[in-house]
Amino acid sequence: MHLSRFPRTRLAHLPTPLEPMPRLSKELGVEIWIKRDDCTGLSTGGNKTRKLEFLMGEALEQGADMVMTQGATQTNHGRQTAAAAAKLGLACHLLFEDRTGYNNANYNNNGNVLLDHLHGATTQKFPGGHDMPAEMERAAERKRAEGHKVYVIPGGGSNPTGALGYVNCAFEMVSQANDMGLRIDRVVHATGSSGTQAGLVTGFCAMNAQIPVLGIGTRAPRPKQEDMLFSLATRTSEKLGCPGVVTREDVVANTDYVGDGYGLPTESGLEAIRMFAELEGILLDPCYSAKGAAGMIDLARKGTFKDQRIVFVHTGGAAALGGYDFAFDTANAWVEL
Repeated sequence: MHLSRFPRTRLAHLPTPLEPMPRLSKELGVEIWIKRDDCTGLSTGGNKTRKLEFLMGEALEQGADMVMTQGATQTNHGRQTAAAAAKLGLACHLLFEDRTGYNNANYNNNGNVLLDHLHGATTQKFPGGHDMPAEMERAAERKRAEGHKVYVIPGGGSNPTGALGYVNCAFEMVSQANDMGLRIDRVVHATGSSGTQAGLVTGFCAMNAQIPVLGIGTRAPRPKQEDMLFSLATRTSEKLGCPGVVTREDVVANTDYVGDGYGLPTESGLEAIRMFAELEGILLDPCYSAKGAAGMIDLARKGTFKDQRIVFVHTGGAAALGGYDFAFDTANAWVEL
């Protein structure tokens, strides 16, 4: 796959580390490694930076002076988009959908939201249930009427252009594993808007790497999640010039760990945050990476990964922790000496 055929602007610190997690592995009785895509470097990092290299490359090629995208209030994608726009000298407008109903001041003003505004983005907020792509197109038309050349990025950066970032990650991961003599039996990560998993699956299939990818869902029911994934993987493979390389059987999601809904912390997710923090010094976020890790932890305990070497792709998002302080009980951490 010759990805240099596509417009790209370099934003990420690549390659990201691929490293073992010995204490977590010992705790779970399964060998687990981590692909540190929380270390991509753009505004505390995260998986969206890989996608934005190709999306922003396309925006610049088209002469855009403004980018626009949408997501939930504590969107990691919005924060990285705002940072990329700042780095490239573009205006940025973000549309937030309230998917939680939280009135907590930190949730609505701290974490990713604070960083969005520090990067210079303007923001709008809508109640839950809105047709956000339609709202975004209306906002883009208003900005175009003001004279801006707007490049619209779908939620999560999840279209074939954005998914190229994770095709590239698949190539990078296989190259690292080959150099290390490391056999990867399965890749696990949190999946939401589907671009990360669609790109990984497409890249692995295009290489015939024979590495299955399990996405732990953070929002949609399994049939909808897998349909979205397969559709995007199909379109991504067509963009790459290898149509049909991904089959329906290559696309697998487990949505048992969503909990009460998107953006709502779960007990298993909070346990995963504590385990990663206390055993490996790694921070997860409550919306995505913690639910992905919770699924991996539970499946490991159930013996699903017996005799396998797992790579957990850390999609970042720790900046959101500041918006979820109410979910953590830290009172017992204070001691008097």
